[in-house]
Amino acid sequence: MANLVAFQLNQPFAPAPTSGLSSHLLALPSSLSDFNGARFSFPVQSKRKVWQQKRGLQVTASSAKKILIMGGTRFIGVFLSRLLVKEGHQVTLFTRGKTPVTQQLPGESDQDYTDFSSKILHLKGDRKDFEFVKSSLSAEGFDVVYDINGREAEEVTPILDALPKLEQFIYCSSAGVYLKSDLLPHFETDAVDPKSRHKGKLETESLLNSKGVNWTSIRPVYIYGPLNYNPVEEWFFHRLKAGRPIPIPNSGIQISQLGHVKDLARAFVAVLGNEKASRQVYNISGEKYVTFDGLARACAKAAGFPEPEIFHYNPKVFDFGKKKAFPFRDQHFFASIEKAKSELGWKPEFGLVEGLADSYNLDFGRGTYREEADFSTDDIILGNVPIVAPSVSL
Repeated sequence: MANLVAFQLNQPFAPAPTSGLSSHLLALPSSLSDFNGARFSFPVQSKRKVWQQKRGLQVTASSAKKILIMGGTRFIGVFLSRLLVKEGHQVTLFTRGKTPVTQQLPGESDQDYTDFSSKILHLKGDRKDFEFVKSSLSAEGFDVVYDINGREAEEVTPILDALPKLEQFIYCSSAGVYLKSDLLPHFETDAVDPKSRHKGKLETESLLNSKGVNWTSIRPVYIYGPLNYNPVEEWFFHRLKAGRPIPIPNSGIQISQLGHVKDLARAFVAVLGNEKASRQVYNISGEKYVTFDGLARACAKAAGFPEPEIFHYNPKVFDFGKKKAFPFRDQHFFASIEKAKSELGWKPEFGLVEGLADSYNLDFGRGTYREEADFSTDDIILGNVPIVAPSVSL
């Protein structure tokens, strides 16, 4: 049975007073490892080396919101929760409590981390325990919900039932819901695939629309950046560090798109309280599209490695079992972000190489990554490599 608890980790500072807050929720000093606005000497020269929030939203006491984030301790939520706290909102993370509620990000000052840790709140429970979700959320009451980790529509119903006066429900969907097409980029009005592996997110969007709530859905393409638990850039960094050839399926000129997690977090903030975002869907990603070969070279440039050796292979002639030999879908896959730019006043701050440098310097380059290198599928490929096409320079 889920319990409502407060994390309390030993820290040299005192948590902020909790007067006026529910006794179920306590400010959380916590620990782990952090990020923010410190300046780094990146191997790639660029005009911008520090992620800084643009002050598009000035929060007053009357406009500060009581916000619930479903999830929030991994990747997207880590950066989003910091922005919301800095804007003056009262932010609660709903998690199972299996990982630390806060972590000091690489480059984040002790003072910024202390400030964030003293203000963030925690509601411990399992979102699939629907009765607990309804009872705990109705008891606390929230103005806005950010659903970062929702996968199925049934997980959203108890939240809506518990919060009949909810001002806005902001959902993290996926560009993976679009039906595969020869006509690209994908626009928000394009046909969707009810059989995609992201069909649960598509069904959630339909549910939100049918319930008449004020909802906004964000559809990222591929997300990258520090703390990424999906081996997007990490897959390339492992091979570059080991000095190995990079095996890329087919011609290598398949076009894809990546968006930095910090730009995504800013987009999530941009829709908060935005009338233009009511009952709308937005694609969010980077400005530029990139080929698979180009991505391999961009990763090398960002991390300061030599130009990589690229091998092309025909994936149909190999049997990799259940292992995934390449971290991207083997097709063109990219989406237009013009709607978000025009309606939200948002635009990506990170170019691809600069963003990859940010990811490398604040994560992999420090010796931290999610999974150990596994070159077993590479060895199968490199032992018998049918060359499909020569590497094509961008």
